[in-house]
Amino acid sequence: MAQSPSREKSQLKPKSETAWWLAPNLTLVVFSLFVLYSAWEVLTHNVGRYQNYLSPYFSPDVGLWLGVPFLPAVLVAWIPLGFRASCYYYRREYYRGFFRDPAACGIHDRSKRYQGETRAPLSWNNLHRFFLYLALVVVVFLWKDAVDGFWYQGHLEVGLGSLILLLDAILLSFYTFSCHAFRHLVGGNIDCFSCQSGGRSRYRWWRTISTLNQRHGLFAWTSMFMVWGTDLYIRLLLSGVIHDVKFF
Repeated sequence: MAQSPSREKSQLKPKSETAWWLAPNLTLVVFSLFVLYSAWEVLTHNVGRYQNYLSPYFSPDVGLWLGVPFLPAVLVAWIPLGFRASCYYYRREYYRGFFRDPAACGIHDRSKRYQGETRAPLSWNNLHRFFLYLALVVVVFLWKDAVDGFWYQGHLEVGLGSLILLLDAILLSFYTFSCHAFRHLVGGNIDCFSCQSGGRSRYRWWRTISTLNQRHGLFAWTSMFMVWGTDLYIRLLLSGVIHDVKFF
């Protein structure tokens, strides 16, 4: 079926005439707000627990282990923040949104010579796989926090906060396990699956993670907003601005 002239014309519309600037500017604003909120939270607060709810910025609760309840969140928050900042998906987003280098596909690159991530501070992004190893440990504690959110003073309790913590753990798990570095870890570093011991199992894992990896960008943004919202909810509870809604 032949396309209509108007539809064919819109598909051939040159990049310079499209709203290519919308995505990088939106990234600039939203990601900046997230960074500013995170900096405000981890640098100005040393309490992130309300009853049985623990903010993801304070997980794992190192202060509880050491018997020092008032430790700043920055002691543990650098792990997930470093993991997110060095994420392959977010690199593309902040290269476009903050550096405009390039701002979008089909837009001229401002760099006179491409140097990649060979110089500091961009070369620090190569630490991403090591942040992944630490982030996997944090995910385990996030699930522990989610389970603890359903228990208060030895009794099962379902509140809005416990459901928020559960959703936060789910989205952060999807974000972490759909990571490019995790995909490489489970099988992306193998050239021949049939030549490896347990290659068939690793191939199935690799296929599963590859399917998740296709939605890594979606998990990146939804988990970021979820961390933001979860911490804000607990902060408002601590401030007495709102009260937790109890369902059971």
